[in-house]
Amino acid sequence: MPASYLTKEGYKKLNDELNYLKTTKRQEVADRLHEAMEGGELIEDAEFEAAKNEQAFVEGRIQELNALLSNARIIEDRGTMDVVDIAAKVTIQVDGDDPEEYVIVGPVEADPSEGRISNESPLGRALLDHRAGDTVRVDAPGGSFTVRIIKVE
Repeated sequence: MPASYLTKEGYKKLNDELNYLKTTKRQEVADRLHEAMEGGELIEDAEFEAAKNEQAFVEGRIQELNALLSNARIIEDRGTMDVVDIAAKVTIQVDGDDPEEYVIVGPVEADPSEGRISNESPLGRALLDHRAGDTVRVDAPGGSFTVRIIKVE
């Protein structure tokens, strides 16, 4: 599995989720399964099936988080940057629109609605290794467009 780029905050958030799933959520699901097995009516059969499905989801998520965290590379805050790289805060402008600010993160933490874009997304990939003042062409699934990098931090 390739390395997962995570900020310190992202690593902590995923690690907290893993700990919650391993302790609290696992026990809740086990209790639900136990209660459903004690019943025997059709309704409880449905509850037993739902609890088994939830157990499978929880165990799958635990495995996924274990793999992500074991291959994680923590993105160090490097302060102000001249060149766009992972962890950089980038202000861009698309053809006269209002400037937009993004932080370049790994795919696991990407959330464009919160201004966090993946280094593997078309925009993130296009911005990498460029500087403030550069105009960059972005080849996206919806078509190509250009952005001007206003500031890199």
